[in-house]
Amino acid sequence: MIIPRVPVQHRRLLPDRRLSGPTPWVVAILMMLTLLAAAAGVGLARSANAIGDAIAGRVTVQIVTANPVTRAEQAAALRRAAAAQSFVRSARSVEREELQATLGQWFGSADGDDPVLKSLPLPALVDVDFVGGNRGSHMEALRALVAREAPGARIIPHAEWLGPVARLIRSLAWIAGAMVLLMAAASAAVVIMTARAALGTHYATIEMLHMIGATDRQITRLFQRRIAIDTAYGIALGSTVAAAILLLIGWQWSGVTAGLAATASLGPAGWALLLALPLLAIALAALTARQTLLAALKKIL
Repeated sequence: MIIPRVPVQHRRLLPDRRLSGPTPWVVAILMMLTLLAAAAGVGLARSANAIGDAIAGRVTVQIVTANPVTRAEQAAALRRAAAAQSFVRSARSVEREELQATLGQWFGSADGDDPVLKSLPLPALVDVDFVGGNRGSHMEALRALVAREAPGARIIPHAEWLGPVARLIRSLAWIAGAMVLLMAAASAAVVIMTARAALGTHYATIEMLHMIGATDRQITRLFQRRIAIDTAYGIALGSTVAAAILLLIGWQWSGVTAGLAATASLGPAGWALLLALPLLAIALAALTARQTLLAALKKIL
């Protein structure tokens, strides 16, 4: 038996107008939210990694000796002794003016040139950066060095007070990743409902096509192409809006040069992921529509 070619135009089965019906608009909204969530997740993950790398091997030695002259001498001696150690990458004394400027931001004096700030008995601080990954032995060696050069000084690992911040940011990045997966699942659900609705609307036509010898795969191609085109238009629209929003945020973010916000960026890998997501979404929509249509057509007859 020769199966005749299906003499039915797919444009007559489904609407030919672009962006017709709710499907493209719903997909566009989901695609926009997916890209924004992915960008947020990548930026937060990079920020958490940058903070983790910065605090992993950094400690601050706080010298609180009452005598300011002795305090300054101990800080200078400790800095020189620490810089000479093989396990220390760098040792830096925090200048008093830098401390005053930092405190001035809390007291309302931008330049820290406040008589009250100048009269405060500020401790001497020495920042020490370790090399290598054996932090435990480095800390023990530094404690012995501090006990010799600056008795009574406190060693404050940056991980103690910035570690929770890094963990919080990393948790937010995971939440953003979970939102991307949820919105991908929602997009697939929209495609499934669209495919089933199209089959239900044209049930009589599909029965006729079956009667004249059309196979399920031939009928599937008629619907799959139309659904894929509508979905692609929605993905393109959502991606365009998301790109405009990200460019606007990036333009405003370029002025941030200090603080935790300055560590958040997408990087080449992040931009590559954002560019790949719309293509992956189109492929997922086409595959979902095909499997849904084939499964539904098997139950019709």
